[in-house]
Amino acid sequence: MPVHEMHDGLRLKKVIVVPPEKEYFNVENLKAHNIMERADVKKAKKQHAKLRELMRSAGAEVIKVPELRGHPNSVFTMDTSLPLGDAFVQLRMGLTTRRGEDEWMSEILKNMGLEKIGEIKEPGTAEGGDLIPAYPYFFIGLSRRTNREGAEQLKRILERLGYEIRLIPVAEMHLHLGGAMTLIGEDRILACKSIPRELLRGFEVIYMDCRTFITGNVINLGEERVIVEERNAEARYKLEKIGYEVFPLNLSEFVKGSGGPSCLILAIERG
Repeated sequence: MPVHEMHDGLRLKKVIVVPPEKEYFNVENLKAHNIMERADVKKAKKQHAKLRELMRSAGAEVIKVPELRGHPNSVFTMDTSLPLGDAFVQLRMGLTTRRGEDEWMSEILKNMGLEKIGEIKEPGTAEGGDLIPAYPYFFIGLSRRTNREGAEQLKRILERLGYEIRLIPVAEMHLHLGGAMTLIGEDRILACKSIPRELLRGFEVIYMDCRTFITGNVINLGEERVIVEERNAEARYKLEKIGYEVFPLNLSEFVKGSGGPSCLILAIERG
């Protein structure tokens, strides 16, 4: 894949994950961290290990990074950065208790040899859960975490790289755009009906009613294979109906943290 030409619909090749060890469970003010309920330690560790095992068995390289001290949400690596091939954009977290995770991941990516080509600056905010590359298109969700200023800063950076930007208002029930839609192929999207059809033109769209905040959130492994939270019956049914191989996975302890499957991975290579 050429530099910058990232496409979430392609086969997953390399991801960064942060296994829960201590910080995810060490939370006093749940509301400040947007965590609905404390996770069970043993269950969370087992669930995350199973996720890593599934991705490896699908052919992806899984890179483990330790949690950021004082940041329970650092397990949700997707939000921390925007990788674009051999480069990345440093984000600025919309949730104030997550500030610092953006700089932390920026250093990790630079140490891996990726070039920093941009940065979201105050008063802009942007989180990775709202950012879906599908070169030559790029979907940006306008949400509680990604504001208009952050989206406009990203738009300027991405247009210079040849992307056509599509801004999508995120329904209130979803924390991020990623809870409402996922690329499940080069020209195919799994999406909630809340997303305007005209913004998904050019793609085959598998629409769902979406009764939960993560119905549209799955991990695209590529080659019509996906990981789905096991209680996400609607997505599982729709995908199996069109011939996808679906891997249901119990991620209950991360749903408690307001996250879905894709929130737990930072995809840095697809193709």
